[in-house]
Amino acid sequence: MKGWRGRVLHIDLGRGTHRVERPSPETLYKYVGGKGLAGCYLRERATLPWNSPDMPLCIFTGPLVATISPTSGRATVMSRSPLTGTVADSSVGGRLGTELKRAGWDGIVITGVSPFLCGIEIDHDRVTIANAATVAGLTTEQVTSRLRGKGAVAAIGPAAENRVRFSNIMVDRHHSAGRTGLGLSFAAKNLKYVAVKGTRRVPVDDLGALKRAREEIFRLAAASPVLMGEHGFSCFGTGAIYDLTDSRRMMPTDNFTKTSFEPASSLNAAAFKERYHPKKRGCKGCHILCKKISQEGRSMPEFETMSHFSALIGNVDINLVFEANSLCNRYGMDTISAAVTLACHAEITGERLTPGRVLSLLEEIGRGRGIGRELGQGSKRYAAHAGKPGLSMTVKGLELPAYDPRGAYGMALAYAVSTRGGCHLRAYPISHEILRKPVATDRFTFSGKARIIKIAEDQNAVVDSLTACKFIFFAATLEEYANVFTAVTGAETSAQDLMEVGERIYYNERIMNALNGFTKDDDDLPERFFREHGSSGDSIEIPHLDREEFVEARAKYYRIRGLDENGMPKEEVARGLGLTWNS
Repeated sequence: MKGWRGRVLHIDLGRGTHRVERPSPETLYKYVGGKGLAGCYLRERATLPWNSPDMPLCIFTGPLVATISPTSGRATVMSRSPLTGTVADSSVGGRLGTELKRAGWDGIVITGVSPFLCGIEIDHDRVTIANAATVAGLTTEQVTSRLRGKGAVAAIGPAAENRVRFSNIMVDRHHSAGRTGLGLSFAAKNLKYVAVKGTRRVPVDDLGALKRAREEIFRLAAASPVLMGEHGFSCFGTGAIYDLTDSRRMMPTDNFTKTSFEPASSLNAAAFKERYHPKKRGCKGCHILCKKISQEGRSMPEFETMSHFSALIGNVDINLVFEANSLCNRYGMDTISAAVTLACHAEITGERLTPGRVLSLLEEIGRGRGIGRELGQGSKRYAAHAGKPGLSMTVKGLELPAYDPRGAYGMALAYAVSTRGGCHLRAYPISHEILRKPVATDRFTFSGKARIIKIAEDQNAVVDSLTACKFIFFAATLEEYANVFTAVTGAETSAQDLMEVGERIYYNERIMNALNGFTKDDDDLPERFFREHGSSGDSIEIPHLDREEFVEARAKYYRIRGLDENGMPKEEVARGLGLTWNS
């Protein structure tokens, strides 16, 4: 086989054992890798509690990883979410996927609970379950420094050890496997880190064809203003869209009570560049280099972090945004969930969040002290405990990112139907509604959005399975990546073939959520967005969403997705996709 390694490593931390599985070629073609293959293994035990010893914790690469395929240096981490109970997955950069593939593995499936705090160390075929007592309580940066020379490092920080439900995993210090609390999935297994080292070359079927397909993608990327333009991601990182979001009057402000932030122009990507003089950096094998690192070696905040630690909490101190991002990374906490939870706290208590208070609260969350123990449960549980559940801006318990749904109706629908909750990356209709790629659509209508979202969900599912970076699809399409896949694996594949795989992967996630009790009632938005207007101005009106129009759009999505009127999977659709569905 080319592209794949044909080997999956199963590790049982409870028994301290490991074994090798060789999945069939049919399974590999059916699920491809990354998110798809991880979902295949998760499905077997999807209804177990997230902290069950038998709940799989999966780390998977894809067939393009560790080849010269553009933007392929990624991996997927997947389990069931400690924060939401939904499917939990994160596509993460850094060297983790590349090292794992070069070590000879398509993925790892971790089960069991270690009797001691441990780390998994993989050096090609040598697998060691190491005692991690010496790194207990250390930050993600400290752990990574201690493990220098052991390859790529995926580590949790104090937040996960202190049971913060939105804790994450940091890969090689700067790359976050964030959202949904996957760091706590590590901690539930008494696992502090995974270190992987590999040097073996990954053979491809047709190197010449791969080089030609790669060059075509490079040409398309070079012509993309969003990616490579002087105001694009390569120059400014994802923060390049900070001004754009505010100018469209859809920047979540003061816990989503407003949608415009007057001081935004002094807190944009240009201001960060002038203040911190960051250097360009990217994931392994990526030429876009959207990751920005400060002069002293700390990660610059991404767009969502910039927005939420400024507008959402009413902060005008640029240094606080930088320091809050750094603190969350060191402690291993999701910045989106952390900021939304703080904004919820501020609205409930009426407390003004000064820079010092913000950092103090983040410290308390990460260390599991004082009110931080409550805030560390996420905004949904915190607001419910305070008797104000309506002030938690979440979908399925996952805190909303930095695009107010009243300013982009496709994003509103995408949030609601996302399998992992309030997530902008399952479909990202902002591409159409704000960035005008691949085609411009009216952002203030639900018309046509159901189909756009379904198509984008399928595409992104297979992109996270190959694996590649979603950003490159501002320029390239699955047609180009089908050529890459064919050249790597030798399996003649079209864009439509890949889309069918993506549909299978996403439907599998809907099935897993349905098995865990998620229904149409969970495919919804906070009531605030249907009752309160946004911040109109500059000849832009931001009315509240119309409930009837939203429900109609959701029903259209269900029909297009092949779900019944209650949003539940259909047996005949599942069977047609090669899946099983037993309600």
